[in-house]
Amino acid sequence: MPSLAANVTPAMTARPSQTDTDIAPPVLKLPAGLTFAGLVGGIVLGLLLAGTATEELVLQVAEPVGSLWLRALQMTIIPLVAALLVVGIGKMVATARAGAMAKTTLVGIFSILAAGTIFAAFAMPALLALFPVPIEAGQVLAAETVEPQQVPGLGDFLTSLVSPNIIAAAAETQMLPLIIFFGALGFAIARLPEAQRAQMAGFFAALADAMLVIVGWVLWLAPVGVFALAIGMAARAGAGAIAALGHYILTVSAMGFVVFVAAYVVAWAGAGFSPLRFGRAIVPAQAVALSTQSSLASLPPMLESCRRLGIRAAAADFVLPLAVAIFRATSPAMNLAVAIYVAVLTGVELTPGVLAAGAAVALVTTIGSVSLPGSVSFVTSIGPIALAMGVPIGPLALLVAVEMIPDLMRTVGNVTMNVALAGTVDRRTGGAVEA
Repeated sequence: MPSLAANVTPAMTARPSQTDTDIAPPVLKLPAGLTFAGLVGGIVLGLLLAGTATEELVLQVAEPVGSLWLRALQMTIIPLVAALLVVGIGKMVATARAGAMAKTTLVGIFSILAAGTIFAAFAMPALLALFPVPIEAGQVLAAETVEPQQVPGLGDFLTSLVSPNIIAAAAETQMLPLIIFFGALGFAIARLPEAQRAQMAGFFAALADAMLVIVGWVLWLAPVGVFALAIGMAARAGAGAIAALGHYILTVSAMGFVVFVAAYVVAWAGAGFSPLRFGRAIVPAQAVALSTQSSLASLPPMLESCRRLGIRAAAADFVLPLAVAIFRATSPAMNLAVAIYVAVLTGVELTPGVLAAGAAVALVTTIGSVSLPGSVSFVTSIGPIALAMGVPIGPLALLVAVEMIPDLMRTVGNVTMNVALAGTVDRRTGGAVEA
């Protein structure tokens, strides 16, 4: 039997080296605290201006500024998602060729992501029906800067999955045919001769890096953009703005909490660890995840947690770096939950077709995720889902200001599930794991 080490590429080791086709996003020290301060300041000013003679004058300036910032965010969505999807598929195809452990890992990743996506598609609407958003909250995100996309019936929906004109599909922000096209392109590139494959992969990696630079520039202006948008929001909705944001944080984070709890179930059923033993071993990694909000920064304590659990080094050294690179356990569930929340606020009917479109895009776009600050991944991940569901994406520009709070749940859930997956893969591939 060949050595497992022979199947591990440099990008899959505990300290992966940077290659020409890796996404190398710039170091973005985004002003998350200032963005939140801009949100608070905008709400306070909007509340003070509501009903006064100067309200209309201030809004005539604030609303165009906020709209301009939102448009700057929107312009990067399609090229960035396309590039990330092509590069992500290429990495996964290469990983699948690495042997039995790689295939077991990928099956586990897709099973968890699919389960979370399906759960959110049913659970989030039910949760909002059980705990409706505050009545005033509908006014908070009422301003639509993007026209809702009409989702067709079943027959038209199936035929719309393939567009005869991909340029026209991009111009009309038809995300499903775009994702299918670029997904197929990613698989096609993976089958090219090595020289051509490297050239194409390098192009899309460079395109993604360039788009991330632009996103970084735009997000540096987030405090100003969010401040401008929040003024109009608070002036229209009053105190309901605060209630809406609090309700949003709790309901969306609930979806991530379910994935977090599911990690303990996976560790017990898949790896044979008792919840108590697994919980003790994972605490240091969870602490780092909460303090840094970074799965990548949590990699060393995750490896230490695996050592404490008795997971073989060969399995941990393979699974965890790969999981950090392409696996976001909470992403499909929480991203779809955000889109559903905005759909409810803006009156988009959640038909089976709408939910199916959102679930499909939420699952597929996770392939192209990279280790980025929460505010960046929020824009690049949820925008395509909202567009596919016919949901206005304008409200996302305000919600990004409070993403730092749900992002805590995202990171700790991802880290916990990563270690559970490593234990499961170790057991399935022949590791001796004690219960």
